[in-house]
Amino acid sequence: MTFSVLDLFCGEGGAAQGYRQAGASLIVGVDLSKQPRYPFGFLLADGTTLDPRFLRQFDLVHASPPCQFGTELNSDKSRHLNLIPQTRALLRAAGVPYVIENVRAVRPHLIEPVSLFGFMFGNKMTTSRGEVFHLSRERLFETNWGLTAPALWAPQQPIANVFGGHLRSRSGEYRTGNGTGRTRDFIGEDKPALARELMGMPWATMTGLSEAVPPSFTRFIGEQFLAYRQRARFAAERIQHFAGLVPQSAANQGADDAGAETPTPPLRTHDLCRGETI
Repeated sequence: MTFSVLDLFCGEGGAAQGYRQAGASLIVGVDLSKQPRYPFGFLLADGTTLDPRFLRQFDLVHASPPCQFGTELNSDKSRHLNLIPQTRALLRAAGVPYVIENVRAVRPHLIEPVSLFGFMFGNKMTTSRGEVFHLSRERLFETNWGLTAPALWAPQQPIANVFGGHLRSRSGEYRTGNGTGRTRDFIGEDKPALARELMGMPWATMTGLSEAVPPSFTRFIGEQFLAYRQRARFAAERIQHFAGLVPQSAANQGADDAGAETPTPPLRTHDLCRGETI
């Protein structure tokens, strides 16, 4: 079973890659900045201004509004807007299944979000010394279709993460930087290569990795979404069956179509927004 995804605030495509791994056959990313490393179809546009009719052409809409207004890593939050309410309003207007992702510090701005961590999905990297570090990244996901977290998991040590364009560790000998109070930054290692291994994004830059949703997260979400959609279809079929409703035959459908108006052609991207298709 396949599905289509619209990826708002897409960045370099970590979330999109996970949906592809889950079976998505069509993925379109939208971002205000050009994303030459985005691995799928891309639209240069403000995602919050898209026509809801455009969103309805996709089975699932994923949105990762900027986190700078609330992240713990930003000391000057006043310069950034909270786009979560505006994004949610657009998704609700479209009436589509959606996912809104953000960082843990903005939990109060999300509706019953589910937390996912890198070590839930086996994200890890191995240094040149043979040391294995596990991804500690936590992300929150709000959905309107009932996402749940993995039932069985346990934190793993030592841990590493990518933020602010740097690969960092908060475990063991790396925690204090040998008494300096600073984190040692994997001295002598190929840090971009390790960061890409840790995140599962071999095409991405350090900046892109810092902001990305690891593909393993959205592969899990995509697989749950497919199960949800299958259950919803089964329930609809059962309701139809018990109500005694039978789909029209091809002949009857043809008769109906003969007197119907000419269907509206599919909406095209440039009809619905002022973006530039790249």
